[in-house]
Amino acid sequence: LTKPKYLAQVTTMKKYIQRGDVYEANFCQELFAFGKIKPLQTFQKLQNISLSPFAVYLKNNQKYLMSASPERFLKKEGENIISKPIKGTAKRSFSHPEDELLKYNLQSDPKERSENVMIVDLVRNDLSRVAQKGSVEVEDLCKIYSFKQVHHLISTVKAKLKTGTSPIEAIKATFPMGSMTGAPKVSAMKIIEELESTKRGLYSGAVGYFTPQGDFDFNVVIRSILYNATRSYISFSVGSAITAKSDPSKEYEECLVKAKAMRDVLEN
Repeated sequence: LTKPKYLAQVTTMKKYIQRGDVYEANFCQELFAFGKIKPLQTFQKLQNISLSPFAVYLKNNQKYLMSASPERFLKKEGENIISKPIKGTAKRSFSHPEDELLKYNLQSDPKERSENVMIVDLVRNDLSRVAQKGSVEVEDLCKIYSFKQVHHLISTVKAKLKTGTSPIEAIKATFPMGSMTGAPKVSAMKIIEELESTKRGLYSGAVGYFTPQGDFDFNVVIRSILYNATRSYISFSVGSAITAKSDPSKEYEECLVKAKAMRDVLEN
């Protein structure tokens, strides 16, 4: 998207919010190029500059995912399930005093906190469909987590699965994740489908694993480079949550902050 087109689409999305169709929606754009890369080396560089806890390298024939994801979608351990949605982002600074100020401003920003709280409510509702009655709880709300490139507000929502609930049922009840769609989820997805210029594909999906015991852990596919070696097609997507108080220009700047690590890897 050109910047003017991005600003226009976000302005349209805000009109849906003001009309009451949705409270919050995640709007994404794809950046792409044609060329050749070495996928494993590219992933290693990306991970080195991001140090993300939910990174993944995935090869499917001639299609590659190089993900430096900082976000957990859903984890199951025994009867316990946990989700850690990210909403709220600020850039890092090499200056310690300025970096501390950026953290403080992020944690105290009412717009950033409100978008996090709205998604936490959505996650609580999703988990309640498969949880034991009264077991859903918010362990952390809008806690600051610092990564090499950005600061994030991350909340932690926990619950206990109902007896007899399969792992697949837990994932079906919560996918797609609220942090990448919006609230209410179905309304947000309809607006996203209308306004985004490209299909997301694997981006904003999830990659993870199941254990033989039926436990699992899945990330959110963000901060990720996709590469189709057959077509020499390289792409990554970035987005941000749009609310009633969103400034379209600031949302565009947030996308650039999130894109920085992937651009640095590919441009070098």
